Amino acid sequence: MGKTKHKGPIKLSKKPDPSLWVSKIPFGLGKIKPHHIRDTAKVAWENRDRLPYATRILTQGVCDGCALGVQGLKDQTLTGPHLCTTRLNVLRLNTMPAIKKEILHADIDELRNRSSTELRQLGRIPYPLIRKQGERKFRRISWDQALDTIATKIQSLQPKQFSFYTTSRGITNETYYVLGKVARFLGTNNIDNASRICHSPSKTALSRSLGVGASTCNYKDWIGTDVLIFWGSVAANNQPVSTKYMYAAKKKGTKIIVINPYHEPSMDQYWIPSIAESALFGTKIADDVYQVHIGGDIAFMHGLMKHWFEMEKEVPGSALDHGFISKHVNGLEKLQSTVNTYSWEQLEESSGLSRNRMIELATLLAHAKSAVFVWSMGLTQHRFGTDNVSQIANLALLRGFIGREFCGLMPIRGHSGVQGSGEMGADPFSLPGGNLNDDQRKRLEGIWKFDIPTWQGDIVGESLENACLPDGHERKLHLYYLSGGNFLETMPNPDFIQTCLENVELRVHQDIILNTSTLTDAKEAVLVLPARTRYEQRGGGTSTSTERMVYFSPEIKGPRIEEARTEWEIYIDLAKRVCPEKQEHIHFDNASAIRKEIAEAAPNYDGIQHLHKRGDLFQWGGAWLCEDGICPTPDGRGNLIAIEIPELRKPEGHFYVTTRRGKQFNSMVYSDTDPFNDAKREDVLISEEDAVKYHIEDGEPIVVYNQHGLFAGRAKFAPMKSSNLEVHWPEGNVLIPKGVYEAYAGIPEYNTVVILEKAVSYYAQKDRKYAQKRIEELEIDSH
Repeated sequence: MGKTKHKGPIKLSKKPDPSLWVSKIPFGLGKIKPHHIRDTAKVAWENRDRLPYATRILTQGVCDGCALGVQGLKDQTLTGPHLCTTRLNVLRLNTMPAIKKEILHADIDELRNRSSTELRQLGRIPYPLIRKQGERKFRRISWDQALDTIATKIQSLQPKQFSFYTTSRGITNETYYVLGKVARFLGTNNIDNASRICHSPSKTALSRSLGVGASTCNYKDWIGTDVLIFWGSVAANNQPVSTKYMYAAKKKGTKIIVINPYHEPSMDQYWIPSIAESALFGTKIADDVYQVHIGGDIAFMHGLMKHWFEMEKEVPGSALDHGFISKHVNGLEKLQSTVNTYSWEQLEESSGLSRNRMIELATLLAHAKSAVFVWSMGLTQHRFGTDNVSQIANLALLRGFIGREFCGLMPIRGHSGVQGSGEMGADPFSLPGGNLNDDQRKRLEGIWKFDIPTWQGDIVGESLENACLPDGHERKLHLYYLSGGNFLETMPNPDFIQTCLENVELRVHQDIILNTSTLTDAKEAVLVLPARTRYEQRGGGTSTSTERMVYFSPEIKGPRIEEARTEWEIYIDLAKRVCPEKQEHIHFDNASAIRKEIAEAAPNYDGIQHLHKRGDLFQWGGAWLCEDGICPTPDGRGNLIAIEIPELRKPEGHFYVTTRRGKQFNSMVYSDTDPFNDAKREDVLISEEDAVKYHIEDGEPIVVYNQHGLFAGRAKFAPMKSSNLEVHWPEGNVLIPKGVYEAYAGIPEYNTVVILEKAVSYYAQKDRKYAQKRIEELEIDSH
């Protein structure tokens, strides 16, 4: 861990720089771009009935949107106000009144006819509900009835037959910690969270490469680094405040590189509303874009290293930091041997980039004195996601871009709660303070005063699949307790997921709103429990940002949903009902008591016990993890990991496809049109080169299909890498195979191979056998 402390926000230069302007036409008039002023006015109108409360949330609370860590309207990177449309979009979730009773208790089919967006707009869940098998409507029940029903069911099951899950929707560290503790108190390791579906490969890879599971640097390190690389990350769309940091970095002379199959317009140019110059004339962001094949990143990184090793042959020290490597790094010879087994032709074919393009970036990085690598789900959501991230760590270790200013590795988080989830032990592989191993278990048992199960718990995908196991199986899922989340719109193959949900006997949905998963049948009953938001949580709560800042978010005065309860209190109440004879081991008087225990259970979080009021924060691990090259590994050294290029098998005439986000927050869609490229939710992004090859017109109806599903949409010409397609998530999940998980971290695969045809051709009767034949060819070639 680092000894240097974060120095707080820095001032942003106000001197205009016309060289960064997108256009001299003010406000980007006539261009496809977000309309921030209009969107802000719309949010104000939506919250007009509770505007004072909405204002207090924005000015006093910690952002419940992305994990940049905006506290009130300020952060620790730049001075001045920070506010983005992502945060404004989710604001109404916190201020909505309760759902009207006549709607809430309508026939279930009336609710099912509504989309997720329409369900969200109905309002908050007002009180506990139950709908038993065969019943057409939700019925109101008391909290005692609801929790006794769940407790009785758990008492009748073996610990491997029930599971817990929590989303990242405004969830605090206190809630994650208590849920992780409650799960183990009840004897199960079947607990998982939304963070693992996004960034578990990041934690796994960084842990094996560096001994840490979090960002090694800060957002401040973007501003002044020589090179800032965004790998499979569209931060301008998913973390809009970050564009302010990019603007500051550009003014300091930082080169910004984007690596993505799609040349994302939001990473090319952006109008930053909180900076007058940028709001008027826009800001050019990316200096260069490298369009790799979907899944081609490992080969691309091999190309960078291959050129470095060639440079070293000619002039030792011209590419690698030998001083850093000799003192702080293991595995150079094996890595070099692996890299040299691949020819340039192999690397070009797999990556989709030419040797010259790989040499360009390799040379830039070889001459750079500093660099920060930022990545997101474009790298992690592959069956080889951990290897993707380890390759990035390899690049940083070879160049010594670790443990010092303007350098580091940053898995940028898309939700305000995700960094803390694994650190609080809310997943099947970890406990507070570390991994689920014997030493950790014994240490926690000493603190918790009860035994922790030793068996390996199920990841979320396995839990769902286990609902379909035969009766009598020791791991058949009989009860699933979900805190938020909508698996029908976040997991691959939604039809299969619906079957899994319907096979659970008792399903519990603890949430603030209804979603499509809530309305799915269960074999015995569906229970719905109304939760409080983070701003309503009794005693306040904390969240951890991407850069490991732990922020206190106070309870904010305002209207309340009368029967909604603080989430950690619900878990404790349930646990006491299941095991009343041991309830003293699971009791907390208040949120402050939870933070006190977290500081003991998770040593990195020593300091959280002192967070009590608005503005309180601390950063665990210091400004830079692995400071001075010293890693928290057994020998104090970083590990280069030799990675093989994954086999990407695609028959001739087929396409790689991946999913992308539009104007949305997780699966919550806020507009049918993407403000950056004008794409509709049903549009399939395709290169004009590919479209011409297959005689497809822009806007023409097309069908994308494979052995897993079919997506009917329209062709949208876009600067995509040839032979690659993008569809919106979650709509495109129908194409993604079920049961394909990353080997080390268990994340689902969200990329696949598909066939694309004109709709008129596909639906023609004479072509049905042809379409089936092509699917069979795809099945043969993909295995």
